[in-house]
Amino acid sequence: MLKMIILDKPYVSSFLQKTLEEMNVNVLKNEFTKELQLSDKISFVEKPSSIMMSAKDNNNLIYCTSENSIDWIMENLNFLDLPEKIKVFKDKVRFRELLKEIYPDFFYKEIKFEELDRVNIVELKMPFILKPSIGFFSMGVYKLNNTEEWNKALDELKQEVKQFNDNFPLEVVNPDKFIIEEYIDGQEFAIDAYYNNEGKPIILNILKHLFSSDTDVSDRIYITSKEIMERYQTVFLDFLSKMGNLISLKNFPVHIEVKVDSKDKVIPIEVNPMRFAGWCTTDMAYYAYGINVYEYFFSQKEPDWDKILKDKKDEIYSIVIADIPKDVDVREIEIDYELLAAYFSNPLEIRRIDYQKHPVFGFIFAETKPNYWSEIDSILKSDLKEFIRPLTTRKTP
Repeated sequence: MLKMIILDKPYVSSFLQKTLEEMNVNVLKNEFTKELQLSDKISFVEKPSSIMMSAKDNNNLIYCTSENSIDWIMENLNFLDLPEKIKVFKDKVRFRELLKEIYPDFFYKEIKFEELDRVNIVELKMPFILKPSIGFFSMGVYKLNNTEEWNKALDELKQEVKQFNDNFPLEVVNPDKFIIEEYIDGQEFAIDAYYNNEGKPIILNILKHLFSSDTDVSDRIYITSKEIMERYQTVFLDFLSKMGNLISLKNFPVHIEVKVDSKDKVIPIEVNPMRFAGWCTTDMAYYAYGINVYEYFFSQKEPDWDKILKDKKDEIYSIVIADIPKDVDVREIEIDYELLAAYFSNPLEIRRIDYQKHPVFGFIFAETKPNYWSEIDSILKSDLKEFIRPLTTRKTP
């Protein structure tokens, strides 16, 4: 068995880098690891495919920090059953087809990008969701309620498609095909979990996705708490078991987005294979519950949730994704990270992101007491321009 992690853009946290120094896990040597200048305490492997082929073993433990690595897996590990399982989850139409047995009445329809202008939305039940068949990070995702919103979304999509092609491989975001599917009413959650070597799902964290309004589809804030873990763990384990049985998942990490209606019916939105929450935001499990998700996956450990939650009270742990407003020219700004940290009653970590290259300028991990809930609600609705300043020092060309 080979234990291997594939590091790739856009981001690898210092928490993960420290974990790799302490764990007996191989790191695939690639161009990105050279850029990171990682510690010489880390074990690297250059040709893992040769090791796995000689073992003829499908029980390897592989984890990716980014879906940018999926292309490498498809090209180099095609002798395993892993690529086929990834394809099912990355293609949202194939994913819906897989789940027909569980959700026979769920409406969805695949359509090519160039055919969107010809869709007669009067024939569709509103509201509905439009999104790329292959995509992530809420890119190109729209909740549409009427014809006016549909026309506006098509105009915006034509601008976004160019950005997709310039910044992401087709395995991550493919704007050629879209899916129209029925809107799922209910609360939205994200689950970090893995299927162990026996196919049993192991939940490592549950995050509730907060929205500022009925039309909001952004990824601004996710929260977790003792109440959330105790309320939804059994419900999600039941769903994960049913889904895993449909495709025989083993030794497989997933980040799953679902909605839960008023009757606790779980309806999946999408499954992100081979990883937990992106941009290493999965590290929140350590801040909230002392769980190092990388260690738990590679050691095949299962959290003792009764013990972990026993001494927890009503703390709320949040991940805040600080995105750049679309009308801001990143070449003309700087970020006041000190003001950003001071905004929270108990900031746990402020991760600075290169906003010249990425659509976000930071990730914030915070702990909030219920009587400070207003700080979560306020930043959820903010355009974040209060933390953005005009450049004070201009670089000479």
